[in-house]
Amino acid sequence: MQAKFINPILSAMVDVLSTMAQVEPTPGRPQVKGDDRARGVVSAVIGIEGERTRGSLAISFPEPVIRDIVRRMLGEEMTVVDDTARDLTGEISNMVLGSAKAAYAEAGYDFGLTQPRVFSGENHVIDHGVDGPRILLPFATEAGEFFVEICFRE
Repeated sequence: MQAKFINPILSAMVDVLSTMAQVEPTPGRPQVKGDDRARGVVSAVIGIEGERTRGSLAISFPEPVIRDIVRRMLGEEMTVVDDTARDLTGEISNMVLGSAKAAYAEAGYDFGLTQPRVFSGENHVIDHGVDGPRILLPFATEAGEFFVEICFRE
């Protein structure tokens, strides 16, 4: 997958969490993901559709990370992954992809976005709905790692 699809997501993820949650995520090394299993307990998936290509974005938070983000953004202590955590995961995915959309437009890709679909539970499946390589982008935070997946039809 080309860097022009990955780099806007990397930048947007760092910007959104540092601004909205005062969390400084550190990107790890991108890798090809060979399965559909989520790496967290709550995930949001957004479809990306344009004339030149289709794709999707998924953000997956393990429980300690989403608990930390909920606490920082909303001032709430949560003991279980609940509707608040699911809603916030969907909203973060909207903010990240909305921010990245401007960079994609500058590269000549005009995308429409679907509403986020949010899934939770151990070992849930992420279906990108697009045939293409899935790139897994790990991010480290004080509370642990979380993961972003990008899939574009090539």
